[in-house]
Amino acid sequence: MLIMRPVFNIFLLFALLLLAGCAVNRATATVTPGTNFKDVKSFYVVKLPADSRGIEKLISDNLVKRGLRSSYGSQPTQVEAVVTYVDKWMWDITMYMLELTVTIRNPSNDFPMAVGNSFHTSLTRKSPEEMVDEVLTNIFNKTE
Repeated sequence: MLIMRPVFNIFLLFALLLLAGCAVNRATATVTPGTNFKDVKSFYVVKLPADSRGIEKLISDNLVKRGLRSSYGSQPTQVEAVVTYVDKWMWDITMYMLELTVTIRNPSNDFPMAVGNSFHTSLTRKSPEEMVDEVLTNIFNKTE
């Protein structure tokens, strides 16, 4: 029985380390110094060509909920910011969004005004709507 105790402890420690590695939750935002989103009222969200899940619509709808003008689809002639994104998906019994990166750019020179990222593994997963909201909230909170 004395020999089994250390083996059990090692197995238990290994199992805990594996479980701890599965629960990752990271949300960040960086805003270029001098950027003031209070002056930016109109956004255009560019659809990622490979996206078939409508993430551009989720981003645009979230901006509208914040009281901003936003569109997607055919680009209007006058916008004050262009929004691009990259979404990464993972399979773990069901498909879920693993990571979302949103970049808000100046339309005149394509310079990034802000970048936000949300990363959630399977145990901390969020819906695409929640991930969009988390990223945009972090971006807009950085400028206040």
